[in-house]
Amino acid sequence: MGGGAKTPESETFSISGPFHLTSIDWTDSYHRTSVASSLVKGVYTLERDRQKKRIGSESLAEPWWNFFDFTLLEPLIDQNEGDCIYGAVFEYKPYNLYQNTPDVKLPPRYVIAFRGTDLGAETRVGDLKLDLRCVFNTLHRSARLVHAIEVIKKFKTMVVENREPAMWLAGHSLGAGLALVAGKSMVKDGTLLETHIFNPPISSIPLEHILRGKMLRGVCRIAGSVVKATLAMVLKDLHVQEDDPKTASWIPYLYVNTKDPICSEYIGYFRHKAVMSMFGASKVEKIGSGSSLRRRLLVGKGGASSSSDLSTEPIHLLTSANMTVNRNKPTKSKKAHALHQWWEQDSALRANWEICCIRPNSEAKSVKLLN
Repeated sequence: MGGGAKTPESETFSISGPFHLTSIDWTDSYHRTSVASSLVKGVYTLERDRQKKRIGSESLAEPWWNFFDFTLLEPLIDQNEGDCIYGAVFEYKPYNLYQNTPDVKLPPRYVIAFRGTDLGAETRVGDLKLDLRCVFNTLHRSARLVHAIEVIKKFKTMVVENREPAMWLAGHSLGAGLALVAGKSMVKDGTLLETHIFNPPISSIPLEHILRGKMLRGVCRIAGSVVKATLAMVLKDLHVQEDDPKTASWIPYLYVNTKDPICSEYIGYFRHKAVMSMFGASKVEKIGSGSSLRRRLLVGKGGASSSSDLSTEPIHLLTSANMTVNRNKPTKSKKAHALHQWWEQDSALRANWEICCIRPNSEAKSVKLLN
């Protein structure tokens, strides 16, 4: 669950970055997406600089944030995995210029970005262990996530109150999983952060990727919900988390590619939610979605837990989202899981991006958009 090729060209901003965006319009969603993904790429490159001992003029990371007038405040280091850099806190230097412009969409003051899996010799084992935590819905127990949430809370206190949220979270692949779970945790504490989640992992079988027929995929998902709901009944684990208005008001930005097996099932997940609701089977869907067979069978029921306990829900469980679906066919230079697709310069290719606004009680519209 990583960022693809790690050649010097892919790490060099002047070759591979969105250098065409010489002026950022913070009201433009494409610009915001490009900045968020570039900062995540900066974290990848920061870690590669560390591994390859590139310092001074040989370092490649700084342009990924400096080009957009951000400064690196703090690298996030995983002391349990060889002091690798898994994230970073960036500050937008001209932020104060927007303080007296209440009618203008604010840029972030801080962006906390997380990289995905790095298969370098120093990070491979630790990152792959976290990938497995995503599969088994135990990422919330990782020391890396605990540390990330501590950092988020520290910088949250520096954000001016009573203003549009001035802190973003962003992540790609494994880092998207961290951003997603951290964002959920902050929602439960009453803080809604703008969150950009690129190619996030999902703990479901990627039916969207391996089965061609929509009807067959739909039947498999319905059967899966029934099986999970039945197992939950046997285990007397029938907790159903109703849509919390506070949780539903958090609308993360998801970016998925139809050909990416790591994230494409988000399309099917939201379509399935909508279909089950239309047929009056929302309760079955919620029990099934909220039950992780792998986690239950491996670690057992584990006792009762409250609806605010993140350990009870799969990583992908969401009520609302703004999801961008890239329907372009991948090529050798534009891979389905690559981060750089999200700052695509070619407007003709961006025309094949589909924007899906997922909201509670908007089932019919969601099904139409996701077809």
